[in-house]
Amino acid sequence: MSIQKSTKLQKIMQCPKGLVLTASYLDSQGINGQLLARYKKSGWLESIGEGAYLLRGDKVDWQGALSAMQSQLKLPVHCGARTALELQGYSHYVASQTREVFLFGSTGQKLPLWFGKYDWNVNVTYKMTGLFPANLSVGYVNFPWGDFSIRISSPERAAMEMLYHVPAKQGFDEAMRIMESLLSLRPELVQKLLESCASIKVKRLFLYMAQAANLPFAAKLNLKKVNLGKGDRTIIKGGRLDSQYRITVPRGGDA
Repeated sequence: MSIQKSTKLQKIMQCPKGLVLTASYLDSQGINGQLLARYKKSGWLESIGEGAYLLRGDKVDWQGALSAMQSQLKLPVHCGARTALELQGYSHYVASQTREVFLFGSTGQKLPLWFGKYDWNVNVTYKMTGLFPANLSVGYVNFPWGDFSIRISSPERAAMEMLYHVPAKQGFDEAMRIMESLLSLRPELVQKLLESCASIKVKRLFLYMAQAANLPFAAKLNLKKVNLGKGDRTIIKGGRLDSQYRITVPRGGDA
């Protein structure tokens, strides 16, 4: 093996553990198809699907895949909803471990085939949505994971994404319990997100739960700037109609 090839191999061997290495990233490091085939044959790299690889002996999870999609492929995909809240410690009392990963992408943004075919040992729900404008840059945090990081929703944005999935993928009662823990949401960011959110259902449900939980930020919002639409919205079939926000909620209590 030449010195140049050895240097290239040493460079990728220094990549963070647990990170998926995409073919495009390897190519940017000077590892072309011929050299890639040689590294695979020698056992230095292991394929986990077309265009995705692991270092020899390495193990990856969905975080390592998400980081690769974000940092290497530059895809506008992020972790949000209940998963982002769990990672930031807001719902640990509801679930002892992540049981479902919620990912979001802009309208029309598909995920690589290798991601969908690989077994990440969790259920992954991916939603292409225009819930927020694609160019809205607020409402994200870089969350450290091992030697790399992933882009996830801030608690403010994650809460609204969680309510986007009520009731199909997210239970109303659990969402209410999680909302009750969000005492430190920033009113300025909440205001911006509410004004930018495209879902009338999400905005009404968010405000209903914030008021029911008596969350501190709720009193600081300017709802005159928030479009809450007209007419009733059915969220819980057979539920009671809340007179203020005109949404159906479970009978027999606020949650």
